[in-house]
Amino acid sequence: MQPSAIRKRVAVTGASGLIGAALVRSLRADGHDVLRLVRRPARTADEVEWDPKRLYVDGAGLVGVDAVVHLAGAGVGERRWNEAYKREIRDSRVLGTTAIARTLAGLAEPPEALVCGTALGWYGDTGSRAVDESAPAGTGFLPSVCVEWEAAAAPAEEAGIRVTYARTGLVVARQGGAWGRLFPLFRAGLGGRMGDGSQYWSFISLHDEVAALRHLMDTPSLSGPVNLTAPEPVTNREVTAAMGRVLRRPTPFPVPAPALRLVLGDFADDVLGSQRVVPARLLSSGFSFAFPTIDASIRAAAAR
Repeated sequence: MQPSAIRKRVAVTGASGLIGAALVRSLRADGHDVLRLVRRPARTADEVEWDPKRLYVDGAGLVGVDAVVHLAGAGVGERRWNEAYKREIRDSRVLGTTAIARTLAGLAEPPEALVCGTALGWYGDTGSRAVDESAPAGTGFLPSVCVEWEAAAAPAEEAGIRVTYARTGLVVARQGGAWGRLFPLFRAGLGGRMGDGSQYWSFISLHDEVAALRHLMDTPSLSGPVNLTAPEPVTNREVTAAMGRVLRRPTPFPVPAPALRLVLGDFADDVLGSQRVVPARLLSSGFSFAFPTIDASIRAAAAR
């Protein structure tokens, strides 16, 4: 789908993150007016203050917006998981979404669309079973967070705003995120499979992630959950082979499961878990992937 030719006023949370920053660049390059939500007093005309912990958003700054893309949340893979950081992961998503949804619902003229970034964590460990948006929530910490996260957008839905839940997979990018940590290791010849490597990774290139978010924003027929992941999930073993192939490096060093648990804490169970998720609704809505395969996604990331 081609981006909308109509100039829009779009507000973005998480605008300094990997995906948010790329989305802001893409929207501005096409002439859209972008507002960035910041957690301090606004300093420029393109900033709007908010404080998700206090459930505060400067609603006056959002008057006249056509759409909001909500991507803010503590990084899942940024730190070792303990109980305190798990609370931060949960609160940053649930409180932030609550603040955005309530504020938008209270506007005299709410925006047409709210694209709420969530995650494939909704599905939990699916093993080798492929699932789409019709699958129920899984069990465990991340599924429970995702359920609360999406439920927090209810005030926006009740106000008549079209809400889509962008359940995003692992974003293949060199600049940040989980994959940003893999590139230096593999370039140094120190990469390898994690655990036994049989777990499925549902991935998406950064380019396609941004394009898909814009597609959700611009497609009136789409609401509810939409999986943002490439059409063919691959195993961690296949990811390892593809990284070696594209970067032309050996991949001799597997990371045993006990070592991952030592370094990552509870997050290791999710790294070793398997999520074979397919983007049924995204494909049926006419979206076309620029980088549908793991090799193409890695090449695109390595070239940036």
